[in-house]
Amino acid sequence: MPRSRNELTAGEWAVLALLAEAPSHGFAVARVMAPDGEVGRVWSVRRPLVYRAAETLTRMDLVRPAGTEPSRTGPQRTVLTATPAGKRAVTRWLKTPVEHVRDGRSLLMLKLLFLSRRDADATPLLTAQRDVFAVHAARLARAADAAEGFERALALWRLETTTAASRFVETMLARPVPPGHAPSEAPVVRPAARQ
Repeated sequence: MPRSRNELTAGEWAVLALLAEAPSHGFAVARVMAPDGEVGRVWSVRRPLVYRAAETLTRMDLVRPAGTEPSRTGPQRTVLTATPAGKRAVTRWLKTPVEHVRDGRSLLMLKLLFLSRRDADATPLLTAQRDVFAVHAARLARAADAAEGFERALALWRLETTTAASRFVETMLARPVPPGHAPSEAPVVRPAARQ
């Protein structure tokens, strides 16, 4: 059964978001997603998985080929670009808070990175995220009060983790990154002009 567009992995979202910024080929995307790359600092993906993500996104009609570029080391590279549906999916994704605190380190940070790269205001996302985390914190506080033994320890751990994530969101809302302060590393290679 094929996956829906809402079921993309963090790596697939990152590849799609990069291709929504500008057309590129897999090798350039993989460089940005390497552990020392700008996106890789948040969520790294090995080169073979970048190519697999591009294939998946192409099958889902979120990405399409946009041309080729010569390569000094091998065959021509296929340049990919996000389709209009892919661009809309990224825009929706960037506005949608994560549902689980455990996704804060991956998906929320990726969203904040890509919003910054777009010089977009992160306030709507952060405000929605604050509300989601507040619901989780209230539920976990009730569970911790009612629990005993290890169940209480587990509920308290989850509550403290959620509280820390909530503090991070509040701090970001109090002092957001101003527009124009996006990371400066060029993420992708634009296709060569057609002759």
